[in-house]
Amino acid sequence: MKIKAKRLMVIKQLLSEQHIASQDELLSLLNKQKIKVTQATLSRDLKYLKVAKVPDALSGYKYVIPTDIIQRQEDENLYDDFPLSSVESIEFSGNMAVLKTRPGFANGVASVIDSHGPYEILGTIAGDDTILIISREGITKSDVVNALALFIPGLKEKVV
Repeated sequence: MKIKAKRLMVIKQLLSEQHIASQDELLSLLNKQKIKVTQATLSRDLKYLKVAKVPDALSGYKYVIPTDIIQRQEDENLYDDFPLSSVESIEFSGNMAVLKTRPGFANGVASVIDSHGPYEILGTIAGDDTILIISREGITKSDVVNALALFIPGLKEKVV
């Protein structure tokens, strides 16, 4: 896996699993994982990942990745899953996946995937009931499924 891709995945993992209130704290955690990065590069990475700093009762603020916000909305039943409920299956071949939907829903689902912009996915091409998903190099099938499952309900049960 390339250095930047690995670094971005580790940043996402750390922000998902830990309470991080500052870039200095994140830099320290990255250094412990043998990932050397400057504050300027880390700042650009956080901007690329669309990381937000949100109010927190423990420390005043904490960093969150956008998928955390989406997941919280789903947990509170605030996320409208149309047209995502039309997804029927997903099957992989190499760094590509074919996502099947009900007829006429592929463009809507592909648009939602593209608007969420998960790092793991390079791009999508949609037909009537089929979406070709191309993942980045070094990204596993499970990384793609996990990224999509954050906003496509029940996707993990639809892997072929």
